[in-house]
Amino acid sequence: MHTKTMEGLIGARTNMNLMNTPMRVYKEARRKGDSETMERAMGYVNDCSDRAEEYKAEADEGMKEDAKEAREKEKAQREEAIQKRRDEREKLEKKIEENRNGDANTDTVEISEEGKVLLKDSTGLDDTVSTETKTDAVREPVTYTKTGETVSTEQESNISVSV
Repeated sequence: MHTKTMEGLIGARTNMNLMNTPMRVYKEARRKGDSETMERAMGYVNDCSDRAEEYKAEADEGMKEDAKEAREKEKAQREEAIQKRRDEREKLEKKIEENRNGDANTDTVEISEEGKVLLKDSTGLDDTVSTETKTDAVREPVTYTKTGETVSTEQESNISVSV
């Protein structure tokens, strides 16, 4: 909270409380019929009321300054967040570009001659494939390890179940 705002609110509240005393004196003088005391008490009431209005104006000015500072702070935070997102996007784009251009992260696949023959045979695009290469390849299911080595799967027909 801005200093002007606090000072204005406290000053207005204090002067409104101070105004109660001369008002009480005014009411008592009116009951007694003392017009001179009534005028003097009403002068004090007006002074307190004027000072309360001055403090209220100061509090309003302080609140406007608070709002302005808050808008500026919010704008700065927004700009900072936008800049941070831009930097992150640039870093991501650089990383993507490095991945596209870098050969270290790229996997290559080589198709064997047998695979090429099978591909041509299954799609029917090439009729010049000899029948010898088609018939001599009988494949069994193969499992690969994490290192890329093949592990043959052995099927055992001996199954025993005890109940």
